[in-house]
Amino acid sequence: MTQTMEGRQSAQDARSSDEEPILKARSLSRSFQGFKAVDDLSLDLHEGEIMGLIGPNGAGKTTMFNMLAGSLLPTSGTIHLKGQDISREGAEKRLRRGLGRTFQIPRPFPEMTVLENVLCGAQGQSGEKAISAFFRPARSRRDEALALEKARHLTDFLMLSHLENEKARVLSGGQRKLLELARILMADPKVILLDEPAAGVNPTLLQDIMARIVTLNEQGVTILLIEHNMDMVARLCSRVMVMALGQKLAEGAPDVVIRDPEVVRAYLGDAA
Repeated sequence: MTQTMEGRQSAQDARSSDEEPILKARSLSRSFQGFKAVDDLSLDLHEGEIMGLIGPNGAGKTTMFNMLAGSLLPTSGTIHLKGQDISREGAEKRLRRGLGRTFQIPRPFPEMTVLENVLCGAQGQSGEKAISAFFRPARSRRDEALALEKARHLTDFLMLSHLENEKARVLSGGQRKLLELARILMADPKVILLDEPAAGVNPTLLQDIMARIVTLNEQGVTILLIEHNMDMVARLCSRVMVMALGQKLAEGAPDVVIRDPEVVRAYLGDAA
């Protein structure tokens, strides 16, 4: 990794102390038939940081992610992205605004090639509109060429270039996670919600994934990370929030939070 954790954390702290959060949630709640999966939770994600969202199974982390990403609307509360209220917008519109997310279980199109899957993430292609494709074929061809160039750059960056003509169904679990990240990066997000990128990934590939996450962050992508791998959280994140029973249990630097007695009981104790 090209920077030490301490150096990246200092830079992130300097930015976060003076700036409005790039992603801000206030008093978010989500109920399912009377059960509150998330209960009056607020969160600030500052531009340029990598923040962790951790907690035991059933804590409400995925529900929180789904509300931030737009695949699930909150029962109450608000979400702002770069100062704009996106609380009632869907995931597609949020992606166009610069907010992307990955899933714990990747969802590639299995019978399409790796390169074709990545190209599916391209936004605003003129060839998608019949009238533009017919009356402006040169522009459509140019957009297609640029998208192809970008997709190949991303497959190379994410170590998938040797597989670009293979069907997505042949990929390992870790490679599918990289493919999903490449597809999201085609949309040029400013904020990415990463859902358990370490789950089911072999240790060697995990080191490569962590290095790519750091590089993306250094290139200006802000990241919110759900992860159970505490070593990964401690190495990547300048700040973590711990959830339990749909509420915030603790928040702070990873080395401080993991020593909190309440966190040990609610989270680390469950994992032991």
